Amino acid sequence: MSPELLDCVEIEPDGVARSAVIWLHGLGADGHDFEPIVPELGVDPSHAIRFVFPHAPQRPVTINGGFVMPAWYDIRALSLSRDVDERGVLDSAERVHALIRHENARGIPAERIVLAGFSQGAAMALHVGLRYPEALAGIVALSTYLVRDESLEEERSEANLGIRIFQAHGTMDPMVRPEAGQLAFDRLKALGYSIEFRAYPMAHEVHPDEIAAVGEALDLMFSA
Repeated sequence: MSPELLDCVEIEPDGVARSAVIWLHGLGADGHDFEPIVPELGVDPSHAIRFVFPHAPQRPVTINGGFVMPAWYDIRALSLSRDVDERGVLDSAERVHALIRHENARGIPAERIVLAGFSQGAAMALHVGLRYPEALAGIVALSTYLVRDESLEEERSEANLGIRIFQAHGTMDPMVRPEAGQLAFDRLKALGYSIEFRAYPMAHEVHPDEIAAVGEALDLMFSA
């Protein structure tokens, strides 16, 4: 049985949508967080992209004193390994799967869908995108890390071995340390993924040059 579809903020293109970007926000934020950057991306309008910004489920988060907030999964400790609850990751993965299937039902095939995210949301984008059974257009992973890394080689999808991945990280990030991003990049590169990594002089945030680079990456992903 499919999980209930998450509420989402959606931005439609001019005309009929032919592509989709499902963008997952970070811990404690919501689907409105990255809504303002859409006009700044500068993507080719011919891709006719629908941007989908889901709101994560509300759940208690250990590192924030157990307060209930929008979160894709619980984080129990801040460390390079990011002690997370596997049940939460798998639950949110099913919810992202449901969003992909919803886009399929609206006429957009998996190969025209990019999974994107920031921080915890980007960790989910990588987790789902690398394991999804149908080929996707790409993954955009900002200021993030890998979750359930130990299971990746066993669970990764043959259909997405050639997926394009754009990764970026702040060199002064105090929340998700740059080493965590580097470890993710090194791991994915070693597994043979087509991944581009860029570093920017920023903390746990986005940079104007990074936004432009994401737009360029989306153009490439949807032009392939």
